[in-house]
Amino acid sequence: MAASTPLALFVGIPGLELSADEMAFFREANPFGLFLFRRNLDNPEQVRRLCAQFREAVGREDAPVFIDQEGGRVQRLNNGKWPSFRSLGEFGALARKDIELGKRAMRLSTQAMASLMVELSIDSGTTPVVDLARKGTHEVIGQRAFGDDPDLVIAMAREVIAAMLEAGELPVIKHIPGYGRVTVDPHFDCPVVDASREDLRDTDFRPFMALRDTPWAMVAHLIFTQIDPERPASVSPLVCEVIRKDIGYDGVIITDCLTMEALKGTWAERVTAALDAGYDIALHSQGDLAASQAAARAARPLSQESLVRIARGQAMRGAKRVDIAALHAEVEQIFEENGIA
Repeated sequence: MAASTPLALFVGIPGLELSADEMAFFREANPFGLFLFRRNLDNPEQVRRLCAQFREAVGREDAPVFIDQEGGRVQRLNNGKWPSFRSLGEFGALARKDIELGKRAMRLSTQAMASLMVELSIDSGTTPVVDLARKGTHEVIGQRAFGDDPDLVIAMAREVIAAMLEAGELPVIKHIPGYGRVTVDPHFDCPVVDASREDLRDTDFRPFMALRDTPWAMVAHLIFTQIDPERPASVSPLVCEVIRKDIGYDGVIITDCLTMEALKGTWAERVTAALDAGYDIALHSQGDLAASQAAARAARPLSQESLVRIARGQAMRGAKRVDIAALHAEVEQIFEENGIA
C-alpha cells in the first residue's frame, strides 16, 4: 500500500500508459505527482486514462499531473490534435503596442488553454514564465518570456495566473528567483550569474516579489555567485532562503527537472540536495523506471509546511469553463488585426 503521506517528488514515465511494473512502483512509493511530456500525450481519451491510472495507483483522486504548456515552442499538446497556442513573447509584443489589448488577449488565450487542460485531467501547464528576457539571454528562454520590462511582465503574468486559477489550474511562476541572465543552456551546462543581490532585487527578483501570492513556483538551475558561489539555486539552501525571506515567496516550490546537466551527482544525490536545501518538491521527470526508483529512495514524505502550502493552492482553484475554440479564434483575430503574424 502507498504511504499515508506522499513523497516530495514528481516523476515521469516513458510511454502512453502505465506498465504493471510502473503501477506497482507508484502504488508502493507514492510520489506526489506525475510530470508528462509529448511522449505521453496522444489523444484526449488516452491522456485522461493515463491520469486516472496514475491516480488509481497512488490512491489519491487529487494526485497532481503537470506538463509544460506555456505556448509557443514549449507546449506539449502539440501533435496536431489540439489548438496551437502563441508564445508569451508574442503576447508581450502585443502588449508593448497596446497594454490593455495585450492583457485581454493573454487572458482569453489562457482561459482557452486552461480549459483544455482541465478537460484532459491535467492540473498545470507550469506557466507563466516571468523571467526578464534581455538582449543577451539564451534562447532557452527567448520567446518563452514576455520581455525585459518588469512592469509589463508582472501585468501580463497576472492575467495568466488569474485565468489559470479561474479554470481550476495551478499556475507556476518560473524560474524563481530569475533566469533571464542565463547565457548557456542548463540542459547541457550550468549558467553562472555574477550580478549583485541589490541589482537582482531591482530587476530579476521584481516579478517574483510582485507575484508572490501565486500558489506554485519552479526554481532554476543556475549559480548566483553573490548568493552561493558553489551550488546551483535548485540545490542551494542560501538561494532558498533568499526566495523565502528576501522575495517573500511562501508558496510551493518545485525544482526544475533534476536530470539536467547543470547539476552534478547521482539522481539520488540531486534529489537529496534539493530537499535538503529547503524546497518542497523535487522534479525527476526523465521517465526511466530504474531512475525513478532511485529518486524515490532518496526522497522523503512531504513536510507539514509543504502540505499546508499545497492545500492553500488547492483552495484557490475555481471551475470556470469556456468555449475553447471560440476564444482561441478571437485571440488569433486580435493578432491578425494588429499585424502580428
